[in-house]
Amino acid sequence: MATKQTWNASDIVDQTGRTAVVTGANSGLGIATVEALARAGAHVVLAVRDVKRGEDAARTVQGAKGTVEVRRLDLADLASVREFAESWQGDLDLLINNAGVMNIPEASTKDGFEMQFGTNHLGHFALTNLLLPYVTDRVVTVSSGSHRFPGSPHMHFDNLNLTGEYSPTVAYSQSKLANLLFTLELQSRLAAEGSSVRALAAHPGWAATQLQSHDGSAVRRAFMAVGNRFIAQDNTAGALPTLYAATQDLPGASYVGPDGFAEMRGGPALVGRSAAASDPESAVRLWAASEQLTGVTFPQLSSLAVNVV
Repeated sequence: MATKQTWNASDIVDQTGRTAVVTGANSGLGIATVEALARAGAHVVLAVRDVKRGEDAARTVQGAKGTVEVRRLDLADLASVREFAESWQGDLDLLINNAGVMNIPEASTKDGFEMQFGTNHLGHFALTNLLLPYVTDRVVTVSSGSHRFPGSPHMHFDNLNLTGEYSPTVAYSQSKLANLLFTLELQSRLAAEGSSVRALAAHPGWAATQLQSHDGSAVRRAFMAVGNRFIAQDNTAGALPTLYAATQDLPGASYVGPDGFAEMRGGPALVGRSAAASDPESAVRLWAASEQLTGVTFPQLSSLAVNVV
């Protein structure tokens, strides 16, 4: 009996003629995502805060049929997000909201938002809505199994910045929950407008990246270093759920993660999410708060890709 082969990057259909933006693309899951799409023929834009590091990363891409370029984007600065979007021209097939910070000491973005919520959610919220008139296929946002973290099973709507009650893990969990609620409401709005664009989410399981090295706790850093060595997938495997969500024919609002034990590793598959991440009322409330905080709103129907009857 033949053994079923796990889906991998070599199964990506030809991406020639397609354009993708990958945020946080100079290391980890981001550069693995870039390389896979470029090998499949796409033109991939590395949207990074540090252009020099982005250019160094771009030079590591091997076997590309497509092309890569680097553009500056600081998700912790809404002026930078607007500048990136205002400079965009032409169709954008894939927007992959990959960048993120994890479990860092308390800090604020340039606009005064808690850094994890501001970078992981608000920056991507603003970027997506500003670029949405150009998007022709889908938006994929990278979340995490940490959205289920026991200490933060809900959005802290009365204190989204966690002022006076900051915890690195709670803040990270909230930002990843926000990613899923954002995807849920974005898909709802796209469908209501008759748009052919889809919003999906993915998580990498436990992937060994540089993200964990910035944890504010030495104890957690040590634990994660051990986990990275003995449990985690490498960047290439960790990027597969994102790539699957970006290239396979899946319903809007789908959530993709590893199919192994506790979704920590394995091949990409559709996975479940917490009840809090499935709550449409919370998704609507988060959207409204995000519009108020960023000053960015959902674009008009006339500017979106729509189904032709």
